[in-house]
Amino acid sequence: MSRQQGGIADLPRAVLSAAFGVIDTAQRVVVGDRMRTARGNAWEAICADRARHDQRDEVRRHVAMIVTMPPRRKAATRTLT
Repeated sequence: MSRQQGGIADLPRAVLSAAFGVIDTAQRVVVGDRMRTARGNAWEAICADRARHDQRDEVRRHVAMIVTMPPRRKAATRTLT
């Protein structure tokens, strides 16, 4: 059996793998169990969409209320004497 030796092309892969391991470990130490995941990002996006939808509905309700209000009487102009 011949043993394959790593060449120069394997070096970047090893460096990237080690760097990823260090970054992953550091992130787990800093963030803890609250690591960002695709599922978490998707849920945050859904919540943000719902919040924007609720805000739009609230603005629409306020505009509808303003539009349906009876017009205010104009104040009588007073002359200064």
